[in-house]
This record gives sequence, structure tokens and C-alpha cells, in this order.
Amino acid sequence: MNRGASLASGDILLFLHADTLLPPDALAMVRSCMNNAFNVAGAFDLGIRTDRRIFRITERYVALRTRLTRIPYGDQAIFMRREYFEEIGGYKDIPLMEDVEIMQRIKKRGDRICIVPKKVMTSPRRWEQEGILFCTLRNLVVQFFYYLGVSPERLAKFYRS
Repeated sequence: MNRGASLASGDILLFLHADTLLPPDALAMVRSCMNNAFNVAGAFDLGIRTDRRIFRITERYVALRTRLTRIPYGDQAIFMRREYFEEIGGYKDIPLMEDVEIMQRIKKRGDRICIVPKKVMTSPRRWEQEGILFCTLRNLVVQFFYYLGVSPERLAKFYRS
């Protein structure tokens, strides 16, 4: 992501996962968020591209978690001002949770993260391949242990096993 940011030419950086689609009017919404001088970064709500109802629970959980913590995750299409991104040193070079880490730094500084109430649509592939329950529980366990201070390197081994 740091490499992509170094090659980008705009004043606003948007970090989009390969399996995630932006809503049609996403760029206008990003501009609107960034037009507010108090906002330094932002992200969208999470949507999952499937008709399966179980995924609506995941979407609601993520929306609630994001609003309570003000820490969106990478699959929510994080964006921020280039100048700010460079000022804070970009993403840390860690194998997992780099999205959470950068958002925590922003929040810790007391800077404002805008949450766009429109959904990006991400692929359900991983949940479907690994099993919805297993994938969801594993993600929750990884998040929990990260917040307890377990290193991203250790968590990456668990996550990928």
C-alpha cells in the first residue's frame, strides 16, 4: 500500500482491495468527506456481494463496530489525504492488521475519520471457502488478540494456518 501511495499522483489516496467494488458515486462521497477540513481519513460501510442473509448480520456488526470504535478496516476502502498519510509515516510494514494499526494511530492522535454510510461490496469468497462460522470466529479471535498486544507476526501465522 505504501508503494501504491508513492506512485499515486492525487491529493487523496484510496486503498481498495482487489475483491472490493466501490459504489457508483464513491469518488464524489470521498471528495465530500475530504472537503470537511476536520476529516483526515475515511472509509465506507461494508457490504458483501451475496444474497445469503447470514452476511447481513456481518454487515450490521461491522457497521456498529466501525461507528463505535471509529476504526474501519481495509476491506471498507480506506481513504485519506496524501499529505496526512505522509506525515504519519504511512502504513507500518507488518503482515497483518496494518489497516487497524494505521486507523488506531489516527484515532490516538485525536484526528477525525469520516465513515461514509454507503456500502462498498466485497467478495464473500473467503467466508464461503473457509466456512462462515470458522472464518468469522477466526477473524474475531485475531482482532481480540491484536488488541491484547499479540504481535501481527504471530497473528499472521495463526491466520494463515
